[in-house]
Amino acid sequence: MPARFAIGARNWPTVAPEVLSDGAVPAASGYAIRYFWSRKPGDFGYVTYGLPQARKKDLHPLGCKSLIHNGNYGSPTWARTRDLRINSPALYRLSYRGISYKYSMQVIETHVSRVLLEGPWAYKVKKPLILPFLDFSTPERRRQFCEEERRINARTAPGLYVDVLPLSVPWEQFVKAPEATLAGSDTSHAIDWVLRMRRFAQEDLLSQRAVAGRLSAELIDQLAVHVGRFHRGLPPVPAAWQPRKALTEWVEASWQAVLAHPGRPANVTEADVMAARERMALRLEALSPWMAARRQAGWVRECHGDLHLANLVEWQGEVMAFDAIEFDADLRCIDVMNDVAFAFMDLLAHGQPALAWRFVSGWVEQTGDADGLKGLRLFAAYRALVRGHVALLGSGGAQAFGRYWACLQGLLADPPAPRLCLMMGVSGSGKSTVAALLRDALAGRGEPVVRIRSDVERKRWLGVAATDRPTHEQVSEWYGADATRHTHERLQGMARDALAAGCSVVVDAASLRLVERTAMRDLAGRAGAGFALVACSAPESEMTSRLTERQRQGLDPSDAGVDVLMRQLGFVEPVTADEQADTHVIVNDGDLETLRQRVFALSARW
Repeated sequence: MPARFAIGARNWPTVAPEVLSDGAVPAASGYAIRYFWSRKPGDFGYVTYGLPQARKKDLHPLGCKSLIHNGNYGSPTWARTRDLRINSPALYRLSYRGISYKYSMQVIETHVSRVLLEGPWAYKVKKPLILPFLDFSTPERRRQFCEEERRINARTAPGLYVDVLPLSVPWEQFVKAPEATLAGSDTSHAIDWVLRMRRFAQEDLLSQRAVAGRLSAELIDQLAVHVGRFHRGLPPVPAAWQPRKALTEWVEASWQAVLAHPGRPANVTEADVMAARERMALRLEALSPWMAARRQAGWVRECHGDLHLANLVEWQGEVMAFDAIEFDADLRCIDVMNDVAFAFMDLLAHGQPALAWRFVSGWVEQTGDADGLKGLRLFAAYRALVRGHVALLGSGGAQAFGRYWACLQGLLADPPAPRLCLMMGVSGSGKSTVAALLRDALAGRGEPVVRIRSDVERKRWLGVAATDRPTHEQVSEWYGADATRHTHERLQGMARDALAAGCSVVVDAASLRLVERTAMRDLAGRAGAGFALVACSAPESEMTSRLTERQRQGLDPSDAGVDVLMRQLGFVEPVTADEQADTHVIVNDGDLETLRQRVFALSARW
């Protein structure tokens, strides 16, 4: 018999408890069920409860206090004090409308901190440690770094990081009643400091989603926008700032740690490690002038520093980064592509190459930084080395180390010869959709690839948002000869950067004139890359319908409407005999799945 909840005179839906794991936690701990679902903002009252007869013995006979709703429809409401207390080690999950939470107290230990998960909160306390890379030795220093952690993470996850509070009792006492303990603590008697954060479900971490096979393309697109906007909004580090340790020193320290660790798998020999170390050292040396130029150009910024999947979460419908590195500015004041490389590498290590390149491609679209691709593989190999070292220290062991080691080896290997795929077609023919599908198809088989879009780069050159629309007076400026010339120059420059990085590029542009197509084909030839012209076509009625709907939604960077389509049909220059050998036609006259099959079939022939 499932439990039934009631608020006042209002009966609520049946909510079935589900035993998750007997014996998963110490029986003496106790677990409070504190979530309650409200149908509309403002509901409050008293909870009455019933549970299956077999479990009633596990309930402590405590009354329930009033509930306060947080104002969001369908959001969890938390009791001011105790609700139900389960004395059994069994954990229950209460589900409503497909949303579920685990109601348990949990302590997470890391190398440098403890995190108590209790009720709606996560309480983080730094350990009193002195290590080569941090000093948390005094309460005042721990307070300083709590405040610093809150500051830097408020940039990407402002809703998660709430406040820094004094703690006047030892940890062992604090975990028994955290809110009451904090209420009774004050600055004058503080022996420690607590960073209080909002709790989220662990299964919403992108690392957990990756393991469960629940990473979607839409989620990765959100991640690319989130990280791209974050990086785009950061100022360059001051010219006078200098790191205490160069990247080469951090890399070497990781190599030495892996070499010396007794838990390194036997199939990864010292000779294997030394060979990979030498390859990475050569890449670092070769890219040293490029890194200096990147610093000069302003691409070194105060980033996140630890952007792997376990530090990314979907919370309240948004993807966000949290747990940035607070204890050493050297590790977060880095090239933005070094930051991107961590999430990229972790997606590769979890067997998701299409999503990895989709993320990088979306980030490039947000920032316009195709030049950064030249360092992506090196930075990602370094990040794989770091995660491999962490795995040996206990986070995953030999199995996780093997996954990151294989990823590192692949990133240090030479990539396949790149290609330039140029789209062609009038507005509404589906170029952007085909370009995205083609990128995913190539990436899915291990080919490094990004997509660049003329509509986005035109708006970037103009200094406006991608979805801004021109007024009647601005049309001639935005789409005049000068703007078009600058747009094509920018596309060519970004394509050149991508190819130089060993990365294929799908150029999403109309390419209606022969001179535009010839310029891109010549660029590919000079770069020693393959070339393909992908011509999209569709029935005129279908293109008209798509453009009308696209304008109604107003979400696409393209400003083209039916009037633009009609003009394009009048001046498009057909594919010449000289272009035929490189041309591949995609007819876009069906649904998305049919189009996907056609694009993937085309890519399979290359």
